[in-house]
Amino acid sequence: MINLSYHQILNTILFNKNIIIKTTALSVVFIFLILFFVYPLSYESTVTILPPDKNSQIGGLGSLLGGGDLSNIITGGMAQANSQLFQEILKSRSAAEYVIKKNNLIAFYNADDMEEAVKRLRNNLNIEITKEGIIELSVKVSTSLFPFFTSEKEYVKKLSADVSNSYIESLDAINREKLTSKAKRAREYIESQIVVTKEALDSVETCLMNFQKTNKTISLPEQVKAAIESAAKLKSEIVNNEVELGIAEINLKDDNRTLAALKSKLEQLREQYNKLELGSNDYLMSFGDAPEIGRKLASLVRETKIQNEVYLMLQQQYYKEKIQENRDTPTIEILDKAILPKKAAGPRILFSSALGGIFIFLFISMIIIYSEQKKISRK
Repeated sequence: MINLSYHQILNTILFNKNIIIKTTALSVVFIFLILFFVYPLSYESTVTILPPDKNSQIGGLGSLLGGGDLSNIITGGMAQANSQLFQEILKSRSAAEYVIKKNNLIAFYNADDMEEAVKRLRNNLNIEITKEGIIELSVKVSTSLFPFFTSEKEYVKKLSADVSNSYIESLDAINREKLTSKAKRAREYIESQIVVTKEALDSVETCLMNFQKTNKTISLPEQVKAAIESAAKLKSEIVNNEVELGIAEINLKDDNRTLAALKSKLEQLREQYNKLELGSNDYLMSFGDAPEIGRKLASLVRETKIQNEVYLMLQQQYYKEKIQENRDTPTIEILDKAILPKKAAGPRILFSSALGGIFIFLFISMIIIYSEQKKISRK
C-alpha cells in the first residue's frame, strides 16, 4: 500500500519523468509496430435485410401448417419480434454449416472438423436489429500474422463480404426449404387422394353408362336434380375438409386449435350431408322417395356428380400446392448487400497504441513510486 502524500508522489514522478516518458514512448512505438506489421488485420462487411413481412402467407392447404415464412410462427405481428426469429435462424448451426461449406471455411480456419469451424464462425458473427426491425449482419474475418508480408489481405476482404452474403443465402435457403416441405407434404397427400378419387369416378361412370344402356335414358325430376347438385357440392366441401384435416394431422399435435376447428367443421358438414340423404323435411326431396328405377339412376348420377366435383377440387388444390412447392421467389428482401470493405475493422492501431501507452505510463509510475516508498521506509 502506498503511504506517500500527493506532493511526494508528484515530486517522484517529476524527478523520474525522463525514464517514464522514454519507457512509455518506446513501449508505444513497440505496440504500434506490433499492431501495424505483426497483428492480424480484421475485416467486416455488413449486409442489411428488411424485416420479414408479417402478412406473407402461402396459398393453398400448406398454410394450415404455419405455411407463411417462418416469421408467422411468432404472434403479435411485431416487426421486431419477427426479426428476432430471423436472428435466431442466422445463429443456428444449420446456417453456420451452409456458410462454412459454401466458402470452404474449414480450410481457412485450419479447423480439425466442422464442429470447430462452426464454433469459430459463431464467435465472429455479429447481428444487430434496429428499432425498425432491420437486421444488420457482419462477420469478422482476420488475416494471419504478419499481414503486410503476405498477399492474403485482398482475399480476406472479399471473403468478409462473401461470408456475410452467404449468411443471408442460408437464411433464404432454410426459410424456402421450410415452405417447400410444407407444400410438398400437402401436394403428396392430395396426389394420393386424386388417385383414389379418379378410380372411384371411373368406376361410377362405367356403372352409370351401363345402367343407361340397359334402361334407356330416364329424365330425373328437377327436384331430384337440385338435390343431387346440393349433395355434390356438400360432399366436395366435406372431402376438401377431410384433405385439410389429413394434412394437419400429419404436422400438428392433437391438442392444436386448428386441428380441433377442422374436426368440428367436418362433423357439422357430415351432419348436413346425412340430413340431405335421409330426406329431412328441412331439405329437398330425398333420393329414397323416387321410383325404383329413378332412384337407382339418381343414386348413380349423384355419385358421378359428387366424384366429379371432388376430383375437380383436388386438381385445383394439387396444382396450387405444386406451384407453391416449385416457386423460386426469394423469401428474403436484402436492403444492402455486403461489399468489399475499404479499410480494416481492426486492430485500431492509434487508439490501441495510445491506450497501451497510458497503461504503461501508469504502470511504470506505480513501480517508481513503490520503489521510492521502500527507500523512505528503510531510512
